[in-house]
Amino acid sequence: MNDRVEVRKTYKLFIGGAFPRSESGRTYEVHDTDDKFLANAAKASRKDGRDAVLAARKGFAAWSSATAYNRGQVLYRVAEVMEGRREQFITDVQAAEGLGDKKSARVVDSAIDRLVWYAGWADKYAQVLGNTNPVAGPYFNFTIPEPTGVVAAVAPQDSSLLGLVSVIAPIVVTGNALIVIASTKCPIPAITLTEVLATADVPNGVINVLTGDPAEITPWLASHGDVNAIDLTGVTSQDLAKQLEIEAAGTVKRVRRPAQPNWLTTPDLGRLASFVEIKTVWHPIGA
Repeated sequence: MNDRVEVRKTYKLFIGGAFPRSESGRTYEVHDTDDKFLANAAKASRKDGRDAVLAARKGFAAWSSATAYNRGQVLYRVAEVMEGRREQFITDVQAAEGLGDKKSARVVDSAIDRLVWYAGWADKYAQVLGNTNPVAGPYFNFTIPEPTGVVAAVAPQDSSLLGLVSVIAPIVVTGNALIVIASTKCPIPAITLTEVLATADVPNGVINVLTGDPAEITPWLASHGDVNAIDLTGVTSQDLAKQLEIEAAGTVKRVRRPAQPNWLTTPDLGRLASFVEIKTVWHPIGA
């Protein structure tokens, strides 16, 4: 007879490359699609959000100045480590989304492939989004995309891994630092992903993952003066989305409010373009 007591897990946040508890000490229960208890997840507060912004700003300086080749290498390394933990991710997605074996495997494989796809664009998007402009005069005129800065994002609620990766990858590959709020009802694939990020050469502070209620955290992120843009992909409440747009207007930050696509389809460059600023540089010929 096996009378071993199962070890119940209480997961933490991922801020600045570390795994702190919520400063509020709060947690909430996470259940699978059959309402079976899976784990306790930290319920982030607005103070945790502010800590994540500080960590992201610190991480942004080095990350934005890294070469495009290096950023692509880092994303590819994340995909490599995810491949090594593929079975765990399949189990997590099955429990989170109630999918069968084959569909869960397809979701996980697509998430890994999505990282590789964006990694491949790391040193190419600038040529597509930028340009050498013809001008009337003895000058060179270049259009160059640069990272926006610190971006806050809400991950999709119903695509716990593939949707999450599809939101994260284009933001960070272009040199931004990120605070992302994972799916509230199924955060465990995101939590497993943080363990990958911590061991896959991602610099501290570049990706920060919070769990909890977006309605509690996002208004403070939207109004925070050191957040430069916000992605509302996972915000399902129209009232909350409108509130966040109003809050963001106070600090003139960029807001992306896209419809949720079919995450299994290959993306276009829209998400890459959403969080870069276009800089025009003039240079005299012969100088």
